[in-house]
Amino acid sequence: MERIGHRGAKRELPENTLAAFQRAFEHGADAIELDVHATRDGEVVVHHDPTLGGSAAGLRGHAIAGLSWAELSAVELAKGVGIPRLADVLTATPAGRTVYVEIKGVGIEALVAAALVGSPTRCAVHAFDHEAVRRMRTLAPELPRGILLDESPADIEQLMSAAGARDVWPDWTLIGRDLVDRVHAAGGRVIAWTVNDRYAAEQLIDLGVDGLCTDDVRLLDDL
Repeated sequence: MERIGHRGAKRELPENTLAAFQRAFEHGADAIELDVHATRDGEVVVHHDPTLGGSAAGLRGHAIAGLSWAELSAVELAKGVGIPRLADVLTATPAGRTVYVEIKGVGIEALVAAALVGSPTRCAVHAFDHEAVRRMRTLAPELPRGILLDESPADIEQLMSAAGARDVWPDWTLIGRDLVDRVHAAGGRVIAWTVNDRYAAEQLIDLGVDGLCTDDVRLLDDL
């Protein structure tokens, strides 16, 4: 069962930052999950929202897609803590750990594929936009793919097949024995998000999930 730090150790440090990812690994995370957008000049960067928030000083409210990397690299989310490029995260990831990349930006699949293909770091991609996942199958067939779900699927096997998905990422409250068994029978894996309750984690492990994505991997100690 894979322990995945959701945006790093976001309960301790600014989410989606190098410091948060490093802390998650220090706490024993097998993997991290992060979100990506792309700048105006094609740099894939790690940030959840498409626009900058209140910590971005003069660039607050600006869309990442409309900014250059030079502009974005000057933003501080906290003192000395900036927005990293995806390449920076891959370089800083310890050997043997995995980076799960959620594609948030629109139309950035080719840039994401270019950033990931050839990296020595073990990577996979996923998205709520299943068409983006399908496009990744064409752009980088060697990368494992996943689909995010926030409602119960009527035909999970068809969704997996259409997107060429190995991983199924449901909201943890949607997961039952039937879903796990059907995904496994289709050759896939179930990764639950976002699990921040130890009892819920124990129940999901009993159901046979393959990974738990959590805001604090310390909740999963000894499970």
